[in-house]
Amino acid sequence: MQIQGYFDLQFEAVKEAFAALFEDPQERGAALCVQVAGETVVDIWAGMADKDGLQPWHSDTIANLFSCTKPFAAVAALQLVGEGKLELDVPVVRYWPEFAIAGKHRITLRQLLSHQAGLPALRDMLPAEALYDWPAMTAALAAETPWWPLGEGHGYAPITYGWLIGELLRRVEGRGPGEVIVARAAKPLALDFHIGLDDGEFERVANISRGKGNLGDAAAQRLLKVMMSEPTAMSTRSFTNPPSIMTSTNKPEWRRMQQPAANGHGNARSLAGFYSGLLDGRLLESELLDEMTREHSIGLDKTLLTSTRFGLGCMLDQPQLANATYGLGPRAFGHPGAGGSSGFADPERDLAFGFVTNNLGPFVLMDPRAQKLARVLADCL
Repeated sequence: MQIQGYFDLQFEAVKEAFAALFEDPQERGAALCVQVAGETVVDIWAGMADKDGLQPWHSDTIANLFSCTKPFAAVAALQLVGEGKLELDVPVVRYWPEFAIAGKHRITLRQLLSHQAGLPALRDMLPAEALYDWPAMTAALAAETPWWPLGEGHGYAPITYGWLIGELLRRVEGRGPGEVIVARAAKPLALDFHIGLDDGEFERVANISRGKGNLGDAAAQRLLKVMMSEPTAMSTRSFTNPPSIMTSTNKPEWRRMQQPAANGHGNARSLAGFYSGLLDGRLLESELLDEMTREHSIGLDKTLLTSTRFGLGCMLDQPQLANATYGLGPRAFGHPGAGGSSGFADPERDLAFGFVTNNLGPFVLMDPRAQKLARVLADCL
């Protein structure tokens, strides 16, 4: 497999490990970018971007980053906190009065960002097209009863996070949540990152597909078992209501919508650049970054049925857990995306990491491909 791009010779082993991914015949296309102290030391890509294996992955290929999008939304919200336009510990109803229904009058932005609010899913099934109807989704969430009492643990909100945080951004800023986030977290750093993609960009978006045959680790199998056997369980509903969530990735309407939990589009460069911007203080004041990366939630995740550890809109490292470590330092923070893409920072090494793939693996938290690259990277430093 021919590897395109640039790498510092100190990191040749990382390039070799990246090339080795393509020994798997199912691997399609991927990109990796690493920045150390703001300097790009690895920026490489390879493979195919389209469904039929005819279109090579290019320098400017972008892909759906799934939940790698969530920290971008959190940063926009935290910037508004820094400006006094939002508050972390004031009830959400101050900004969104309709949210007070069904005992939600005490829920705060902090609890939404750290997955403690009890709103990872909607109980009543919605039609598939509701996914693209912002007012319908926010109204449904405003009417929803939390799945557990406030203060009794956390459960990851795979997609509802986008409407919950996005609606606050929309109400405070008066424009679409994707516009808010891109203007605040991507444009200042000149990142090739989008939430709500223009049709003119579609030709450079990688087609996403699922790998076959690999059942993943124990956590993935546990979640899959619940989703197959318990259609009304919270975990199932969180991924399947509306039923179009899991099947829309390559559709034009998915790319166009502004859903800041799951439909950011970008490349490995934009992920690494984002985390460099956090590490060097360009995106957040140090007190707000400390707040974002401080442990808020830890332990058994009521949605994912495995141990998770969250700050505010970011996933924190769990070094002792094979499926929950980024593979570098214990203070690493960032977010994996469904199926393998991953962006994170390791503050101890002043390192920012972005990995993007269009061949989805079956893992719930960290994908072994990104972890392997990070471990090789550690050996090079």
